[in-house]
Amino acid sequence: MRILHLEENHPLLIRELDALGYRNDEELELSYDGICEVIHEYDGLVIRSRIPIDQNLLEKAKNLKFIGRVGAGLENIDVDFANSQGIYLIAAPEGNRNAVAEHALGMLLSIFNKLHTADREVRQGLWRREANRGVELDGKVVGLIGYGNTGKAFAKKLSGFDTAVLCFDILGGVGDGNARQVGMLEFFQLVDVVSLHVPLTKLTNGMVNAEFIGKFQKSFWLLNTARGKCVNTADLVDGLRSGKILGAGLDVLEYEASSLLGLFDPGSDTQEIPEALTYLRTAENVILSPHIAGWTVESKEYLAKAIVGKIKARFA
Repeated sequence: MRILHLEENHPLLIRELDALGYRNDEELELSYDGICEVIHEYDGLVIRSRIPIDQNLLEKAKNLKFIGRVGAGLENIDVDFANSQGIYLIAAPEGNRNAVAEHALGMLLSIFNKLHTADREVRQGLWRREANRGVELDGKVVGLIGYGNTGKAFAKKLSGFDTAVLCFDILGGVGDGNARQVGMLEFFQLVDVVSLHVPLTKLTNGMVNAEFIGKFQKSFWLLNTARGKCVNTADLVDGLRSGKILGAGLDVLEYEASSLLGLFDPGSDTQEIPEALTYLRTAENVILSPHIAGWTVESKEYLAKAIVGKIKARFA
């Protein structure tokens, strides 16, 4: 079986596939059009996020048996069409769940204790103790939307704190000893912290909007280590300005990667920076990171192992 790899991953991925007798070709800079020209030659495709795997490309993949995405989601693949062609889709949400959970916890504690602002001020020679007085996680109610791999991992991290953890999921019966599953009515009434752990779907795209934010009984903190488009940025900023949202830890944004870099490039011809994004960049109660929650030394290896294991289980 011949496999095309479009992005760099942990070396063990190709090493172990080689050992299984597969032929592995790395084309790390091949364009979309270039992929369309050669994809018919391959039985397998291993990707991350660089190239959208749409219907046009899949129609040319006459011999493709599987697509392995070295990550948690499949949103850059036309899943419905791939399924209609009998292509086996592989993701590895278990590979970076611990990394995401640790990152979410780190963001939450940093916001609560104002570590990002305190660090910056001390480096500038400021010693503002009262302005950087924090709040404690103990006694808070943390609500998780989505209780799959990363949601469960985050709840496990929170089990060492004196907190109540609630979860909401479209699937029933997923609650466990680390989180009590509730309906959204109870969720809106009780939580102090909202953490998103959902894939990007038609249901979750723009899910956190003005209507959603307005349903919470209490002001709350928001964490997003899921997908940027799950949150309407303008409505998030309105919530921050009004005090309905007390702070936010955002590892993902509506504006990411090349589009984000283009906005900040003085020589770019792209549109002006959206006002909501400008606000997030300067807000002291917001922590931003560049989609790295699942991006650890360890998770790189775990993700590769998970993909190899699933390919081996299906085809070896």
